[in-house]
Amino acid sequence: MKNKFAFIDLFSGIGGFYIALTKNGGKCINFSEINKDAINAYCENHNESIESNLGDITKINELPEHDILTAGVPCQSWSIAGKNLGFDDDRGQLWNDTIFLLKQSQPKAFIFENVKGLVDPRNKESFSYILDRIKQAGYFAKYFVINSFDYGVPQNRIRVYIVGFKEKKHLDKFRLPKPFENKVKLADILGVELPKTKENNIVQKDLFGNPVLTKQMSLSSKNGFNDYFLFNDLRNGHTTIHSWDILETTERQKEICLLLLRNRRKSQFGKLDGNPLSLKHFKSLDASITKKELSELVKLGILKEEEYQFRINDFEESELTENELEIISKQSNANLFIDDLKTHRPLKLKKISIKTTLESLKEKNIIECSETRYDFKNTKISSGLFGVNRVFLPTSDVFPTLVASDTNDYVTLKTLKKENHNDYKNDFLDKVYFSNNYRKITKEEACAIQGFPKNFILPESRPRWMKLIGNSVSVSVIDMLVKSIIKTGVFNKKEKKLRTEKVTENI
Repeated sequence: MKNKFAFIDLFSGIGGFYIALTKNGGKCINFSEINKDAINAYCENHNESIESNLGDITKINELPEHDILTAGVPCQSWSIAGKNLGFDDDRGQLWNDTIFLLKQSQPKAFIFENVKGLVDPRNKESFSYILDRIKQAGYFAKYFVINSFDYGVPQNRIRVYIVGFKEKKHLDKFRLPKPFENKVKLADILGVELPKTKENNIVQKDLFGNPVLTKQMSLSSKNGFNDYFLFNDLRNGHTTIHSWDILETTERQKEICLLLLRNRRKSQFGKLDGNPLSLKHFKSLDASITKKELSELVKLGILKEEEYQFRINDFEESELTENELEIISKQSNANLFIDDLKTHRPLKLKKISIKTTLESLKEKNIIECSETRYDFKNTKISSGLFGVNRVFLPTSDVFPTLVASDTNDYVTLKTLKKENHNDYKNDFLDKVYFSNNYRKITKEEACAIQGFPKNFILPESRPRWMKLIGNSVSVSVIDMLVKSIIKTGVFNKKEKKLRTEKVTENI
């Protein structure tokens, strides 16, 4: 295909922008990347010279002439998973470097990509600043929040895309196509052929034979049945697997666990969104519960004991460090309460470790525990249980967002067909979980889930290739955006000719 436009690829990663742009007639002039693995993958897969890499963007003073500038600006400063520091984070300043080069080089159009946290209300001021800077650089732009699943890949990946043009008439002509009707599904990537009959639908029916639609847990659901199982002790649902479903427990132990699950988020037990309960609290819910029963669940590794309240002994202020003084300042009637400390904002701002400081105070005999409570041992939701967070069935439409740090999400090639939730869950435990009939996605599948060729060359080490794939853009989304940009006529030869004539007239 004859080249129709030239582009420069900032924060290029492994070349998600590159694939989409070259597919539509673009020619890469230069790219900018500092990660060694990403640079090697970019050059090897796209047959680009290492000399084409401009390196660290903060050291680039000017760019050669090109038609479109692309940039997947690092997202940590805006990610919900990050600290939401925005421009207070040095990484956020990379937006300034990007827009500086946009203003300096004046291409006809640009595409910038970032996480959806960029448009979160908490970042309103910073995002407005970015849009203002783009306008000051001489560009007319709009931003779009797009889920990759809507445009060609089976991934629930929501990102912000800012598309801009040098001339307003091209922005006025720019239109996003409607989400694709025939979506790529997870089964297509896994190579699983699903039955095309109605028998594949799993339907929960009432006494009269009518389908019962239950509350969806999220990503994908068919007739009230979720297409994945969640391993978690802090949530409940028909497709939630708890530690007491996996470990050998009695019905009585299961009841106690469910009692904690249903009550730990109630405000009467504390200020937090999830509070440990004391023996006294348990007895207020069920008078027959004993300390021995709770201790047995601790031994099983389902519950854990937490020091919740501390009595303050006599002390001299000269004995305390600044951090210890800050902790002691939250005392109430010579007592410290964990939920008071965890909701005390100055401790977060000063980055004071509550656990470490309390241990220090105990060692000095300034405080001593006066109340112990019980909570689930596994309280980090994203970690799941025993190394598993979620297991997705091939009937699922989508897979969750691929991230650089990898996740504890798995897939199974096994399909399940049951008529009630209880059998569905038991079938999963028997035929999938206890049978070890599940696995993590492969490198080839991860590439396909992001829209890359399955034979894309990446490092053999899983953490290394997962970091590269997780940090990339979805190729199919960029392909859609580029096609939409081209339809505005911004790269037409007539446009280029008129531009040349104007330059000649000025001379």
